[in-house]
Amino acid sequence: MICAKKILFLLVICFAPIFCYAEDLETQCAKVADTGDGCSNLESAECKALLEKCANYYDQQSAQIAQDLTKTTQQKNTLQDQINKLKGKIQGLEAEIKKGNIMVKDLNGQITDVQLSISQTSDQIKNAQSELAEILRLVYESDKKPPSIIIFENSLSEFFSNLAYLDQLNEKVTVVLDNTKSLKSYLSAQQEKMNKNVDQLQKTIALQKLQKSENEKNQKQQSTYLKMTEEQYQQQLKDKQEAEKRSAKVKSMLFQMVGVSKVPTFGEALEVAKSAANLVPIRPAFLLAIISQESAIGRNVGQCILTNKDTGDGKRISNNAPVIRVMKPTRDVGPFIQITTALGRDPYNTPVSCWIPDYVKGQPYGWGGAMGPAQFIASTWNSIAGRLKDLLGTTADPWGVKDSFTAAALYLSDLGASKQTSTAESSAASRYYGGSSSYARSVMNRANCIQTFIDNGTMSTTCENLIF
Repeated sequence: MICAKKILFLLVICFAPIFCYAEDLETQCAKVADTGDGCSNLESAECKALLEKCANYYDQQSAQIAQDLTKTTQQKNTLQDQINKLKGKIQGLEAEIKKGNIMVKDLNGQITDVQLSISQTSDQIKNAQSELAEILRLVYESDKKPPSIIIFENSLSEFFSNLAYLDQLNEKVTVVLDNTKSLKSYLSAQQEKMNKNVDQLQKTIALQKLQKSENEKNQKQQSTYLKMTEEQYQQQLKDKQEAEKRSAKVKSMLFQMVGVSKVPTFGEALEVAKSAANLVPIRPAFLLAIISQESAIGRNVGQCILTNKDTGDGKRISNNAPVIRVMKPTRDVGPFIQITTALGRDPYNTPVSCWIPDYVKGQPYGWGGAMGPAQFIASTWNSIAGRLKDLLGTTADPWGVKDSFTAAALYLSDLGASKQTSTAESSAASRYYGGSSSYARSVMNRANCIQTFIDNGTMSTTCENLIF
């Protein structure tokens, strides 16, 4: 008894902290995700560790709920199949019952006809019996008279004729009487047979009605289960959405904690890319390769500024030389002014990309005006600004390192890079630039270099020259 108590005590000591930790983590994560104040009462390192645990906790919770949703969906499909089968059975039984009722009605009609025939045959038998009785009476009376009187009353020929007639009539009535008796016997047998058929058919209909009632009862029960399962499914779906929402919020807080300078180092940029990949399903090496290709990881965010909103012309920052086609007036100037003004920037003193001289059939083609490390044009930025704000929790800045990385991840994901295959990423890179296979090849080369560094911690001289 003492040993048992000691074992129980040790089990409590061993397992209690685990339960308490799980409960504490759930409570802490809920507080972090729901209150919005993060973990301001903790040191930066402790806060980051907690946020990472919470992000992992909600991801696991979401994954588990996703498995439950799959099981519940299977249950729903199974129940729906059973309900459909029961509906089919009920419809089949209804058809059989209707058919049986029609047959009963038809048999009852036939029985009525047979009964009428039996009645008519009985009348025929009675008539035949009356005729036979009359014949017998006449014969009897004739037998009682002496022959001398019969001869004197009628001529001898008439006497013999009457005798012959009476014999024929007697024979005829006997035949009719035998035939009608046989017919009556046959009809009575048919009536008995049909009565048995009606009785059996009515029993079958009663059984079918009972089966229909049982199926309807089962269908109602299955429908109740389906309703309960649907409610369970909707609750699981709600729980999954809540877990994903909390996960996204925690990851956003974690992302905001990533330290980065105005022009990030490669190491800082890699951490930002990894954090952005926690928010958007994209390969960090590919994302950083895009940023490297676009702006040398933030070192070159634009060499021109806008000077004329009507024409879209501008000038080069380094020497004030005029530059045409810095920004497309009908597409990007208005959004650009709105974006910069909202962020407290001067639209006429904010760096953007210059026009890369390009001519088609002697006419200038294309525009500059790309903003920040990810080099978004203003109209494209505005197309994802709302989703970006939901993801980050604040209005994003195209010139902000973390914001631009996240925007690029979101946009590239929309272009198919979330599949994280070479083909999908190459296609997304090409479309990111407006359709260029040479651009895509350069991006994929950079991505391979960065991935090698992530996997092995080393980078070849060729890759260093390409990235840096």
